[in-house]
Amino acid sequence: MLRTLDELEGCTVRATDGDVGLVKDLYFDDKAWVVRYLVVETGTWLANRQVLISPISIGQSDWLDDIIPVTITRDQVKHSPNIDMHKPVSREHEADYLAYYGYPDYWGGMGAWGECAFPGGLASGSRSELDAFRAAREAANSNDEGVNRPRHDPHLRSADAVSNYHIHASDGDIGHVEGLLVDVHTWALRYLIVNTSNWWMGHLVAVPVKVIEQMNWLDATVSLALTREAVKAAPPYDAKARLDRRQEISIHNHFGRAGYWDDPPANKREDS
Repeated sequence: MLRTLDELEGCTVRATDGDVGLVKDLYFDDKAWVVRYLVVETGTWLANRQVLISPISIGQSDWLDDIIPVTITRDQVKHSPNIDMHKPVSREHEADYLAYYGYPDYWGGMGAWGECAFPGGLASGSRSELDAFRAAREAANSNDEGVNRPRHDPHLRSADAVSNYHIHASDGDIGHVEGLLVDVHTWALRYLIVNTSNWWMGHLVAVPVKVIEQMNWLDATVSLALTREAVKAAPPYDAKARLDRRQEISIHNHFGRAGYWDDPPANKREDS
């Protein structure tokens, strides 16, 4: 199920015992193309503090009332580790955050979420499984003597920051990022919505993340492994309608890329 960044922002995050706040931004991993955290403005009940909510905590939603239910309590959110939203989120801080909620690390496995393809798989493990997972990770890290590990994950990005980034095709400029499409089952980022108004008649195109060659955060640009003509001739994207699988197949066929639904499954524990 695909949702736009605009649809997700403004959704209410609801804990098991009441509302937490409104989604203001998403932090995504530009290496795995997965949303790692929702940035939530808590409002007056928590002095307008911004907190991170991991998709690991998100429960089932029908998306009809703009509610995102989570399987944690308001008290847990209240006492969660503080985040400085003006600085990069460090890997150490992520480790502390996940440990606070009792979740294993998501990095280092074969799937988008550690050894899982779905975030709920990390929440469903038993305490012994989670402890074993973390112990194995710590043992592996302790054996890597002399390795300098970065204090910050250079791949964790703000979705809001990407909006209006300039798009470069292989043969010239082509437009800007109009939005993002997120799969709210896996929380994978599936498409950039490209607006070609800078170049060709305000055409909107859904571009699979698989065609992204590079994101330059200093220059605020996205480079695509596509020509301008390939984008111009792509199926138009209708912002008022939902992409169905038939349309997605048409998009991927046009760009000569296999669909993400055909990716080989990782060794995972899937949530139902």
